[in-house]
Amino acid sequence: MGATEQPMIATVIPVLNESEYITACLDSLIAQTYPASRHMIFILDGGSSDNTTELVEEAILRSAQANGPKIELHSNPGKFVAQGRNKALELMPSTITHVLELIGHSTVDAHHLEVLVEEWSRISTMEHQQLGALGSRVLPRKGELDTVESWVEGALGSPLGSGGGQFDRFTTSAPCKIPAFVLHSRHAVVDVGGWDESFISSQDSDLSMRLAANGYALWRTPKTVVYMTKRTGLIRWLKMGHRYGFWRTKTVIKHPKRISLREYLPWLGLFLTLSLALANMDSWVLPPMAYACVLAIEAVRMSLKFGRFSMIFGVPMCLFMLHVSFSVGLLDGFIRRGKAPSDRA
Repeated sequence: MGATEQPMIATVIPVLNESEYITACLDSLIAQTYPASRHMIFILDGGSSDNTTELVEEAILRSAQANGPKIELHSNPGKFVAQGRNKALELMPSTITHVLELIGHSTVDAHHLEVLVEEWSRISTMEHQQLGALGSRVLPRKGELDTVESWVEGALGSPLGSGGGQFDRFTTSAPCKIPAFVLHSRHAVVDVGGWDESFISSQDSDLSMRLAANGYALWRTPKTVVYMTKRTGLIRWLKMGHRYGFWRTKTVIKHPKRISLREYLPWLGLFLTLSLALANMDSWVLPPMAYACVLAIEAVRMSLKFGRFSMIFGVPMCLFMLHVSFSVGLLDGFIRRGKAPSDRA
């Protein structure tokens, strides 16, 4: 990607019942400083029962009136993210060179595409492998967060909750295994066969693993940020944790290199505690006491960081819920086939 050429970018957004958020998402893309003539937006609707499609149609008109990027709305009969992105890949013109993945409950800054392109060019000159993916940092949505949202953000902002994944608060550009909200080389995506439609969730992790296995470089940069609305209820938070654990197992089964021993620490802690208890050893209380102390430290730290007293109770509760639900999901992933997620319902 030379200095004299600007890539043609297609932003792909699979949606399902995103009426609360899709307008802000599309408005942030319409406002991009990147030339509108070099940018298209594909919305793939999986059968929304709210007024998501009507709001997208309104955004199509607004963008046209503002000389913004062309927005296309298409149905996604497959309903899920992987099917939607693959369909967009088929629909987009041959001139498209790069594909940006976003979701309906996210927004970006006005310079997002412009900086991504600059970073892509800079990294490409120093990377000996062909760059296949460049991800962004993920931060909370803009505006005041409600109580549960702040607890969730505190949990994800903790080393006990992020695990170095998409919610990692990294500060330097560097190679990574699984970048988030990625700008992809279209050639690279096509070269590895697109998104695996057997993955109802974690399809991006699977794609990243296949890109890396085929010799493509994967990077992330803190210079671009995606603001994401996360779970606003504790039941949805529980379901999300289970879904992440469930599909992590499905990913590990297909890509054993994706395994992370730290994700199995809750199970190891439980087995250690039960083993000590069954051996009638008084020390069985030590693992749960140590765990409780660590949660308490994180509770105080996050409460001070965010300036919210309620996080003293909310953060350890959300961390505990995440550890339990994710761990159960890890085990469940060996037993059942996947089904449609309900943590956004």
